[in-house]
Amino acid sequence: MSTASVVAPASLAKSRTAKTPDPTVTDPALVRRAVKAAALGNAMEWFDFGVYSYIAVTLGKVFFPSGNPTAQLLSTFGAFAAAFLVRPLGGMVFGPLGDRVGRQKVLAITMIMMAAGTFAIGLIPSYATIGVGAPILLLLARLVQGFSTGGEYAGASTFIAEYAPDKRRGFLGSWLEFGTLAGYIGGAGLVTLMTALLSADDLTSWGWRIPFLIAGPMGIIGLYLRMRLEETPAFAAEAEKAENNRPKTPLREMVTGQWRALLLCVGLVLVFNVTDYMLLSYMPSYLTGQLHYDETHGLLVVLGVMAVMMIAQPFVGALTDRVGRRPVIATGCAGFLLLSVPALLLIREGSLLAVALGMGALGLLLVCFTASMPAALPALFPTKVRYGSLSIGFNVSVSLFGGTTPLVVTALIGATGNMMMPAYYMMAAAVIGGFAVWRMAESAGRPLPGSAPSVAGRHAE
Repeated sequence: MSTASVVAPASLAKSRTAKTPDPTVTDPALVRRAVKAAALGNAMEWFDFGVYSYIAVTLGKVFFPSGNPTAQLLSTFGAFAAAFLVRPLGGMVFGPLGDRVGRQKVLAITMIMMAAGTFAIGLIPSYATIGVGAPILLLLARLVQGFSTGGEYAGASTFIAEYAPDKRRGFLGSWLEFGTLAGYIGGAGLVTLMTALLSADDLTSWGWRIPFLIAGPMGIIGLYLRMRLEETPAFAAEAEKAENNRPKTPLREMVTGQWRALLLCVGLVLVFNVTDYMLLSYMPSYLTGQLHYDETHGLLVVLGVMAVMMIAQPFVGALTDRVGRRPVIATGCAGFLLLSVPALLLIREGSLLAVALGMGALGLLLVCFTASMPAALPALFPTKVRYGSLSIGFNVSVSLFGGTTPLVVTALIGATGNMMMPAYYMMAAAVIGGFAVWRMAESAGRPLPGSAPSVAGRHAE
């Protein structure tokens, strides 16, 4: 017997109790395409973040001329953080829209906007050419990026979660963050290569533009992949209900009707993103700007850590399908609480081995979150409000705590002179995340709320 060629509700034997909905049988080929398309969008988003973080010192010289290097870096990270202030607005627009018109359509729109915003940065004249207009244009481009990414992660994780079989949701969801790491390594690796090959003057005058201009072709490829996909079976089922005059869910209900799940989402995303941005966005600048570490060697260490994380990512994702999301996330929280200070002391010791060990420990702890969250977060919300509620909770948390991490920690070190602030910040996040994981329900191996059970087709790997 042949399996279905698309993901669709299967006509299996109906439950005699009539209480259990017919399961959805997934087509492995279509699931793989959905994972690739969603992960590529995340990769492009983080390609930009990797470039921006690793070339922050150069961008400070191009857009924020000043005699004070710390002021330049703060200004650059300020523009970085500004994009996160509009992410909740993007989430409030794209999330409910994704619940109304479909996940696939909205993910195509966010892909176009992300690519356009990143590409535009590569075209902005320098401060020396047009004066104050340069940082203003940089800020506008970052706001476009931030608004579009407000609908990206929640949509991509929802898309994969609603396609994946219940027993493989952790493994398949982990590839979303695999795309994140791949994009970050691509962006950071390109900057590292350019730093090694170009003189400081060439990098400042024209070289910095190259990574941003690459976003144009990447966006076209990502848009092509996303336009070829069909809607998820969970959304298709909700659309059928809408045809029977099911009332639309207002934005207010996505918040007030889901307040407990939203609070859990904010707590989980807080620990996930504070540690993520601390390691991947802030640490390169910390190594060079605060510890005066050799720039090329510092970048290579971080790239090596991310490569190790990529290798571990699908294995830990599969582990969450076997032992559950909660134990894996709890392990990450406990690890950051206990090991942040020792890891940062190793990093501050300064030798290549010590820095690699400290960064490696933090990276492996971070995998506990990157491999679990794409499956755990969508499972907090029912299908009819999943995209909207997740977009709001995720982006509020990222905006307040994640994206501001480099700026806040740089300011705290400047105000206190305490070089251990990164460790203390991660420990505080771990406490909040630990409370959230204590209160959340286990979702591994279970249907998504409001959705039918999902099982793998016969040829699933």
